[in-house]
Amino acid sequence: MTSASVAGAADSAADSAPEADAGAEAAARVRRYPVAPGYRVNVRSGPGTGFGIVRVLPLGATVPIHCQKPGETISGPYGTTNIWDNIASGEFVSDAYVNTGSDGYVTIRCP
Repeated sequence: MTSASVAGAADSAADSAPEADAGAEAAARVRRYPVAPGYRVNVRSGPGTGFGIVRVLPLGATVPIHCQKPGETISGPYGTTNIWDNIASGEFVSDAYVNTGSDGYVTIRCP
């Protein structure tokens, strides 16, 4: 390897480090919210009851909210809303069952 290619490799490694740090920081900032007490909530593959159930949350669960998006309007213990919370890749729960302390969005909108 020439000194120019070594320097180029070092520059590439340095350029990717901030991106990795940003991803780690974003993951560290994801807050967990409690699901309504006494409810086992269906986790769906999209923002509505027409999407398949991926799994069911256990009683007393807390969930991270990575992003939120509008979808089917649902009524639950925390009101009526069309906001759906993305809790993992391809996994959504209605915000009507999650105690976020807000009637609106608490994080970024999903793409």
